[in-house]
Amino acid sequence: MGITLAEGGNRRDDQKGGSALPEAVEGSPSSQGGGGVPQAAAVSARVAQAGYRGRTSHEPAYLHIANAIADRIGAGVYRPGDQLPTEALLRAEFGVSPMTVRRAISILLDRGLVTTTQGKGTFVRALDLGEAVFRLQEITDMWIGDDSVDVVLLEAGIVRATEEVAAMLECVAGAPTVFMRRLIRRREMPLVYQLEHVIYDEHRPLVESQLQVMSLDGLLRSSGGAGIPSGQLTIEAVNLSAEEASILEVPEGSPAFRLAHIFSDFDGRRISGGVFLCRGDQFRLATNIGVLPNGE
Repeated sequence: MGITLAEGGNRRDDQKGGSALPEAVEGSPSSQGGGGVPQAAAVSARVAQAGYRGRTSHEPAYLHIANAIADRIGAGVYRPGDQLPTEALLRAEFGVSPMTVRRAISILLDRGLVTTTQGKGTFVRALDLGEAVFRLQEITDMWIGDDSVDVVLLEAGIVRATEEVAAMLECVAGAPTVFMRRLIRRREMPLVYQLEHVIYDEHRPLVESQLQVMSLDGLLRSSGGAGIPSGQLTIEAVNLSAEEASILEVPEGSPAFRLAHIFSDFDGRRISGGVFLCRGDQFRLATNIGVLPNGE
């Protein structure tokens, strides 16, 4: 990514000695005009208190700079709307080349912590809740490797694809599919109810491997499947039907996460699809946005 760093504002490249950081703040729009000196003094004090992490022996200089600036953002040294020090000031502080500084800024851009404006400089971004990302790993981490979690195969057999299943798998109605129902339990308490259809192919090892799954980790890996390059996942909040609630041992209408999945082969043909119904009282999604103090 090409980045142009402005070195405008109250630039003082020829000034000797002193801390470069307060000068960078003086060049920011928020410090110009009335109240600029108190603003710069406040940031100077925050910089002096916060400092930055030391560089490890294996850490590239550009990553060290990016992490140091991220730490300062997390500690409130640089706040939303504040202008970062100019390229020249960062070069002077860290003793690096212009290219190293630009790579560091690129990392901060990729992390969503800053934004650049042509001719003005680099500024700290405000938090944007719309950029929050949740990973399915948040759902599974608490149970992967737990010996008390097991997978129970409730049903398996060859059935003809209904119109709904045919639309999901993009096959003709009536085509043979392997239908499976599984229950994931923890200490015998139902957690997840899975229903899946796999296009029947006697030459494909996928079906046999699916039938042999007995662990949650194995189920998650087999659902993606070795040799399956792509898929579609959709998650939504639903209320359980009477049958679903009975299997999960909760009252009818209880909330649940519904994770629908469709997987395709290397030729783009859909080969399996189904849903995971996860009890709403046993799963939660959590994530962090922005940067935390002393960490990314």
